[in-house]
Amino acid sequence: MILCEVRNRVAFITLNRPAALNALNLDMIVQLRTALREFAEDPKVNAVLIRGAGEKAFCAGGDIRAIYERAKTAHSVQLDFFVTEYPLDYLLYSYPKPYVALIDGIVMGGGMGISQGSTLRIVGDRTRMAMPEVAIGFFPDVGASYFLSRLEGALGLYLALTGVQIRAADAVYTGLADMYLPPASMGRLETELAALAWDDDRSKDPRTAIEGVIQVLAGTAPPAPLAAIRPAIDAHFSAPSVSAVFESLEGESRPEFAEWARQTVDLMHTRSPTMLAVTWEQLTRGKSLSLAECLRMELGLVRQAFYQGDFMEGVRAMIIDKDNAPVWRPPHIEDVTPEMVAAMFTDPWAGAEHPLAHLEGVHACS
Repeated sequence: MILCEVRNRVAFITLNRPAALNALNLDMIVQLRTALREFAEDPKVNAVLIRGAGEKAFCAGGDIRAIYERAKTAHSVQLDFFVTEYPLDYLLYSYPKPYVALIDGIVMGGGMGISQGSTLRIVGDRTRMAMPEVAIGFFPDVGASYFLSRLEGALGLYLALTGVQIRAADAVYTGLADMYLPPASMGRLETELAALAWDDDRSKDPRTAIEGVIQVLAGTAPPAPLAAIRPAIDAHFSAPSVSAVFESLEGESRPEFAEWARQTVDLMHTRSPTMLAVTWEQLTRGKSLSLAECLRMELGLVRQAFYQGDFMEGVRAMIIDKDNAPVWRPPHIEDVTPEMVAAMFTDPWAGAEHPLAHLEGVHACS
């Protein structure tokens, strides 16, 4: 499920579940962590590049079906996947060697977790990026409290509360990607890296060398569609609550934004009302938290989400039975009380050690 090859001091990691859109399961996460640890310690490796097998996806997220089936079979909360995944996401932000994510394809959820901490995040014409968790009764995790809350204006809340897909130009525009490579350059990237002339005395910084190769191949991304609606996004998604966002969108009368606002309202009405409110609070809190604190908060939310019920119902409706008719509890945003939201943020491990208590000590070589 994880293929590794070292060529010319560059370790190429391939997520190898193309039939499953390279979705992460527990074994893949363990294998990926092991490979990254080995490459961090290997003096013959100067940089790491991660990509997805097949033509469709970098990584479509975590294997939600497997998580659902395990929870149903065990009749209990299954946190081992997340307890293993989040430290992997964390270590990438301080990985000691250049770590390049080639995000040319679908990237959602867990795929964002293993790419947002990268030295370089490269997108292409096939990129389809999203954090769509509210559609299945969940919330944007894998550190989204951290990386979405730090986007400019209200872009993070917009992406989190709608779950919309964006393409390469918007990924660069929002700051969720660093470079765009056109198709011809994508095909040449591996060859150019394999031919890179490393200085024998290593006076050239590996990051500078890698960036130099990619800069030559990089193209100019097409115009970003989000830029055109950015004034409306910032105006509506800066409202003081999810209910206020709905009200603001419903009052949009400017001709250039009215249809977008109507479609956005319709889309948000299909999402879990509870998780819309939770996601709002999550990103609001995340602005002032460290990455480790965000991940600890998210793990608590995972546990509470299993008990709240919308997650299991959303996966059933959207992935298992595919009737696309989840029954959310409660069904309307007006029915979600502040007490319900506060309960989701209650620390399940109060009085005991948090499973991610020592996250700040997670390093690639540990």
